[in-house]
This record gives sequence, structure tokens and C-alpha cells, in this order.
Amino acid sequence: MSTSNRKIEHLELCANRNVEANRDEHNFRRTGFEEITLVHNALPGINKQEIDTSVEFLGHRLAFPLLIASMTGGHPDTAKVNEALALAAQEMGIGIGVGSQRAAIEDPAQEDSFRIVRDAAPDAFVYGNIGLPQLKEYGVEGVRRAVEMIDADAMAIHLNFLQEAIQPEGDTDARGGLGLIKQVCDELTIPVIAKETGAGISREVAQQLCDAGVSAIDVGGLGGTTWAGVEVYRARQQSDTKSEELGNLFWDWGIPTAISVIESNISVPVIATGGIRTGIDMAKSLAIGASVCAAALPLVVPALNGPEDVKARLSVFLEELKTAMFLTGSATIGELMQSRVVITGKTKEYLNERGFDTTRFACR
Repeated sequence: MSTSNRKIEHLELCANRNVEANRDEHNFRRTGFEEITLVHNALPGINKQEIDTSVEFLGHRLAFPLLIASMTGGHPDTAKVNEALALAAQEMGIGIGVGSQRAAIEDPAQEDSFRIVRDAAPDAFVYGNIGLPQLKEYGVEGVRRAVEMIDADAMAIHLNFLQEAIQPEGDTDARGGLGLIKQVCDELTIPVIAKETGAGISREVAQQLCDAGVSAIDVGGLGGTTWAGVEVYRARQQSDTKSEELGNLFWDWGIPTAISVIESNISVPVIATGGIRTGIDMAKSLAIGASVCAAALPLVVPALNGPEDVKARLSVFLEELKTAMFLTGSATIGELMQSRVVITGKTKEYLNERGFDTTRFACR
């Protein structure tokens, strides 16, 4: 199957199938945020109508700390989806990433499905996207082509080796990856974002990425879309029993998002992705160390319906965030980042085993 056809297949599966990760026996999705509690402030002392949700991220001002996460592109039928997302990002004053640009690097006829994002969002923070496995093939020049394609403000290099390991056509040669990332960071003139795609980032890997020169880390933690799960459905359609069984086994592989945010908070901004579904999730992310959040799956169906539905969903995120800020007495995002949280359960146990002091968040 061509890269372009695979892109539209992925989008359709995300829109029509259950592709979320890490559900328990009661079908309750676990991201780690369910065991993090924001400490309620009964005397917030602020006016909710005057709350300032704006934030600086990689030199750009966002109206509130949410990015439309890298989602799609690379097939003619994805252009309208990217246009709807970009129009919403432009109007709401937030950032947006594009899906993997591999298809357009392989076939320039697919460039318009990505270029439409910059055309529809001329003032937005827009970031490009290419997979680490493709860096070996296309090198820095391929990355530059991806940047120029959308006049990108930053470039994400995605780490999707879980998905590659499940795909029959996947690239599982991970040798030299860190060196390639360092080369891109050294030679590119815009910020580079290292981006996981659903399995999370550990402290050790985060440190390696920081040392390599990345400008931000997108944790892409366990609890949102599982690309192992997406590949299960693809394998089932192709009667590939081996890949289907492998994908089912690794459906919930990875580090939960909340844990990964704490593990990755070293020296560069952290983007919390992987199961961000509400403004409360956003608030909790920011309180434990994220600089901004990003969401993809909740916006897939709205994007298929058009920009007004995307804006409506984003407006809900914003109102939920403002309410959480009000109830913690946080007049600004900076104050929210210093608000107190209590971490319990398996999330606390995991972090303590990894050597993190979970009590510090409650004692600010």
C-alpha cells in the first residue's frame, strides 16, 4: 500500500473505530490524570471573566495553551480536513501541526494537502512533521523541503517505533536515530520538536533529546490514540493474523501521559499529548510541568464536518480550562503552573519507583 493511501485509511479508522489506549476492565481510559487532583480553592479571589489564558510557546503567542496535534495530510481527501483544522486554529489563535509529510516528499502531488494549512492559517504557529525512520532516507534536505512546503515555524520529528514494529511494512531499524536528530537540530534554523506518538517519553530519553538540541518535547503518552490499535484494524482488513495479534498484545504499551510529562520536564518546554480530552486534563498537565497541551482524536470528527464544528469543540476546551483556573485561583497560566495537585494511586507508585518526589506538587 502506498504512503498516500495509508494516510486516508488511518484517518478513516480514527474517525470510525475505537482506537483509544489503556482502558481498564470498566472501559475507563487511563492516562494518569485520573489519579491527579487539582486542589480546590474555595476563595479564588479572582474574576473569572478576567482570566488570561494566553501563553508564549517557542517564540509565539497562543490565545490558550492548546495545539491541534499533528493529524493528517498526504492524500487529496485529507485537504479539506486540514483546511478545517487550520481555519479554526487561525480564528482561535492557537497552533497546529500537520501529519507526517512523508507522502508529499515521496510524491510532490500531495503537497497541496499540507500547504493548505499555511494558506488557511497565515498567522498561526504551524509546525511540520516527519518520522525519524524517514530521516535516514531523506536527510536534512528532506526536512528542509517539509519546512518550506508549509512555511513551518517549527519542525516535529516523530518517534513511532511502536507502530513501525506492528506494521508489516514498518521500518524497525532504529540505529543512529539520536545522531540524526542532533544533525537536524544543528542545521535547521527553526525549533525542532521531538514527538512521540502514543507510547510516551522516559526521563532517560528526554535527557538524550535535550542534549541533542531539541527545542521542545511532545510526550505523546499512553492513553490517547493507540497506533498499535490502528494497525490491528488494518491487519484485520488485510487478513494479516500475525500483525493483528501483535497489535492486540501491544495495544496498551507505553508510559501514561501524566507520568511522561513529569519524566520529560528537564530543560525544554513539554507538550502534553495522549488522551487530552478536557480542559481539566489541560489544567492538570500544566500544573505538573507541561508548557502547552495538544489534542488530535477529539477533533477528527469535527474536522470532517467543517471548521465551525472544530471551533465549537475548541471553545469547550477553553471554557473548561478557564473554569479549572478559576476554581484553583489561577488568574494566569503562570499561576496555574504553580497550583497545587495531589498524586495518588498507580501513578504515584510508578513515579516513586522511578525516583520522583510526588509530594512536591502539593507543597508549593
